[in-house]
Amino acid sequence: MPKVKFTKNELKAQRDALRRYKRYLPTLELKKMQLQIEVRKIDHLISEKKKEENQIWEGLNAWIRLFSEDVDIGSYIKVKDVKRSIGNIAGVNIPVFDSVEYERSPVDYFATPPWVDDGIAVMERLLKIRIELTIYERQRELLSEELRVTSQRVNLFEKVKIPECAENIRQIRIYLADEQTAAVVRAKIAKGKFQEVKTGS
Repeated sequence: MPKVKFTKNELKAQRDALRRYKRYLPTLELKKMQLQIEVRKIDHLISEKKKEENQIWEGLNAWIRLFSEDVDIGSYIKVKDVKRSIGNIAGVNIPVFDSVEYERSPVDYFATPPWVDDGIAVMERLLKIRIELTIYERQRELLSEELRVTSQRVNLFEKVKIPECAENIRQIRIYLADEQTAAVVRAKIAKGKFQEVKTGS
């Protein structure tokens, strides 16, 4: 930390800095709170999507066990395109899921069991959930990083910069007050000596 100058200009600079920090701190605290809320929301969405995915798999496994045929449903469908847009939360750009487009391979209905169409529809749902989860996890990553940086700034202002400025102002004030007192004393002494010389005593 640079050494503080004990001058009136430095006192003004420290006061200005303190005002700036105090004015900016509530904005940072609000941003921190907003980010915490958004991260919690995304955590909830991720948890819900994972539950939905598990439920689909459980249903699919139970359903497939009813049939003896070994069919690779995944070979009939693949993701062709994922459309995303950009959203903004507390000044952070995040990817937002819009839609997914699939590419289906033709199904030979004579060579495959009748439930294959339903199986492909279920796979579409599972693929969509996987894509949504990936995007939610990226959102959480970006917002968590911004939350970390914002929390550091709040701590810096709250625990370092504001107390530091307040202490500097206190010390400069004491120094300037002492200087002023010393100047008054010196002036009185000089005046007394001048009077002595003047009266010749």
